[in-house]
Amino acid sequence: MSNCKFIGYLSFGYPNIEESLKRAEVYVNSGCDILEIDLPTNNPFLDSEFIGNRMKKAYENCSNYEKYFENIQILRNKYKNVGILILAYEHTIIEYGVDKFINKCKETGIEDIIFVGNKDEKTKNELIKKGLKISTYVQYHLDDLEVQNALNSNGFVYLQAKPGKKGFKENYETLNEVIKYLRKKGIKQSIYCGVGISEKEDFKMVNDAGADAAFVGSSLLKKETFEDIENMIKTWKNYIK
Repeated sequence: MSNCKFIGYLSFGYPNIEESLKRAEVYVNSGCDILEIDLPTNNPFLDSEFIGNRMKKAYENCSNYEKYFENIQILRNKYKNVGILILAYEHTIIEYGVDKFINKCKETGIEDIIFVGNKDEKTKNELIKKGLKISTYVQYHLDDLEVQNALNSNGFVYLQAKPGKKGFKENYETLNEVIKYLRKKGIKQSIYCGVGISEKEDFKMVNDAGADAAFVGSSLLKKETFEDIENMIKTWKNYIK
């Protein structure tokens, strides 16, 4: 029996907020367990061109973060049993106001944040100090510093699902072995795998490796009709039963 949750990426505000709400409804009704909602920005420097362009377009259409949080609250109220986490760039949080961001997250009952920041950790530390949980990214090759940062983190571990340019750590070639290594090192928080999960076989790999959840991004966003979205989510979830 599977324990792996399906995390559906929502380009919030693209093509507009109303359509995002409709898409979220299809996600949830199809079996999506967690919604990953991004806050748009005009400088998505870490994201792919595909997702980055959607974030920039959403920002062009609406740069009022109050509006985004109002609609995140709608989602929170409507889908009480569905997890919600927010992806936010540091400059977005600063533009909106760090204290306002913290207060809005608390008002909407959101704790988990994927924080994209710079080397200055002042903003991130302030979020942690006020009770928000900040995820830590760990690459597949198990960089010692990244593993240590994950151990010190109060949020979930965002683990690269497949080997990147740096390959893998000796004796830890499979995702199952990578996760076992992290658990052996003392990682107790949830491990969510992402980056490159584009087929149902990838989702099964993450599930079989013992991860808590899988991020599904571009492959889901590229489904243009609600029927295709529904079929994809249901097919993937049925594949690991």
